[in-house]
Amino acid sequence: MLNELDIVPTSLAVKAMRDNGYKNAAYAIAELMDNSIQAGAKTVQLLCADQEVQVEQRTRKRLHEVAVLDDGCGMDAATLQIALQFGNGTHLNSDQQHGMGRFGMGLPSASISQCQRVDVWSWTNGIETALHSYIDLPEINAGRMSVLAAPTRKAVPKVWRTAAGKAAFGKSGTLVVWSNVDRVLWRTSKALIDNSEELIGRMYRYWIDDGRVSIVLKSFLYDDPGRIVQEREAKPNDPLYLMESTSCPAPFDNKPMFRPYPSPEGNVVEQKVRFRGEDHIVKIRFSIASEEARDSGGGQSTGSLPFGQHAGRNLGVSVVRAGRELELDPAWATTYEPRERWWGVEVSFEPGLDELFGVSNNKQSARNFAEAAKVDASAIIKEHAGSISAARKALRDDEDPLEPLLEIVHRVQSNIKLMRSVIQTQAEGRRRRSRHAEVSIEQQATGAVRKRQEEGHHGRSDDGESRPIDERKAEVAEQLEHFGHSPESAHAMAAETIDKGLKYRVDVASLEGGAFFSVQPRGGILLVTLNSEHPAYNLLLGARDPKNLPDDTDKLKEKLQSAQEGLEMMLFAWARYEDEQNGDSLRLTRNIRIDWGRMAETFLESR
Repeated sequence: MLNELDIVPTSLAVKAMRDNGYKNAAYAIAELMDNSIQAGAKTVQLLCADQEVQVEQRTRKRLHEVAVLDDGCGMDAATLQIALQFGNGTHLNSDQQHGMGRFGMGLPSASISQCQRVDVWSWTNGIETALHSYIDLPEINAGRMSVLAAPTRKAVPKVWRTAAGKAAFGKSGTLVVWSNVDRVLWRTSKALIDNSEELIGRMYRYWIDDGRVSIVLKSFLYDDPGRIVQEREAKPNDPLYLMESTSCPAPFDNKPMFRPYPSPEGNVVEQKVRFRGEDHIVKIRFSIASEEARDSGGGQSTGSLPFGQHAGRNLGVSVVRAGRELELDPAWATTYEPRERWWGVEVSFEPGLDELFGVSNNKQSARNFAEAAKVDASAIIKEHAGSISAARKALRDDEDPLEPLLEIVHRVQSNIKLMRSVIQTQAEGRRRRSRHAEVSIEQQATGAVRKRQEEGHHGRSDDGESRPIDERKAEVAEQLEHFGHSPESAHAMAAETIDKGLKYRVDVASLEGGAFFSVQPRGGILLVTLNSEHPAYNLLLGARDPKNLPDDTDKLKEKLQSAQEGLEMMLFAWARYEDEQNGDSLRLTRNIRIDWGRMAETFLESR
């Protein structure tokens, strides 16, 4: 007769839980900090202890133990026992889920993902009353530990009291210690802190920025805990770059690097979402790089400077739950495009929408929202005559889980598209300003216009040249602002164009209607705006700045071949357009082609 077996053998279950998907030690540490902040901690310390060991006849420091200490409310015996039990917790019911905690997996699951033993001390009335409990994987594997023993009084080890400092141990608090840290990727305390700092600063940026919590990072020698190797407070790491005093390098360490998009009053959108019979608010925030951020390279690419590299590490949409970031999802960005670092988007929601967003049990992602990034919301809405409500109804009828998220996804995707256009406009403005220091193509074209004016030809824009200069500049600047330039940049470009007596200004923007370019007389000049959304733009003009041309000869040939084919395709398109005309329309089209050809001949001869 077969013996009865446990449905879930303890040792095998715990072994499986070690592989529970924490991306790295920094995310596991964040689980412990969640508990600390949930417990009302004002100060949280990450304490990393190195020990000197012999490696190939050399003495090296190696990470020995890791601890998280807080001054929160502490735990009594019953709560401490629950905290170490897998799947249990004090915030399991929906009516209790108002903060960071939810799944009851945090402390034990995060800990055993990185180490083989976790010890917890907690006190509610002075450190002398500290209660202790632990989980030890070797004991579990050997069959010596199958239940959590009742917590007992046990003194906090001197090594942690010394390293943290006497002032760190107040009336209440909790200390979690990892030992036998066999799965931490980083081998030294310095590496662990350096690699965790940006993530921790980003996760808890709102808590740190408004002073609700201070997170201190320390490393020390285990055998000499009074000798602190490094100590610093984590600074906010804001992927929207709207905060002051952040971890962003100078000159943006004490001032925002981005500006609210599209305006300070309009960069926060509150979207009402109905889910399971209740209304919830999802907040979407947008930001875009300031002109200063894009222009402060002194001729060097700002993306290669320290602050630009910092922005490159904060690529994607920030998903925030209960004021704490779950992830920075790069799926919304074109990761190979360097300019993607210059926009920021944040989507924040409360725990009541966990199931809708698909929050994982280790709070590292929102799966459903990440999947939504792959959907073209505009295409879905277009299929339903441009009606979001009709598109949502169709999805609802199909029981598609995307339905409640469709409007949020559409707002995010459409605003990212608009910001990309503005960023491209910024880049074009910088390129034009640098090129205007030389004899520009606009100056050559202006010379051709002056010659035609002398011959008696008159254009609509010519009348504007007699107006007061300030009026002309204001009119040009207004149009440039409309295309996405900042007021400062727009006025500078308008002044440059008119002060130099130029007849043309070339700009780049996202244009509706399918035209390759637009022509607008403004302030006595012709503003020629190229449509960055038109396929011809990248084919013909994708490397208008010689610095952006590939160095590799074969790639340069490919670029030139692509440009030639693009030009030929544009001519083929015109030929077909002309071919489809009849009668007077055909004669008019042919005359336009001939007249434009003669005009082009005049302008090309002026080069």
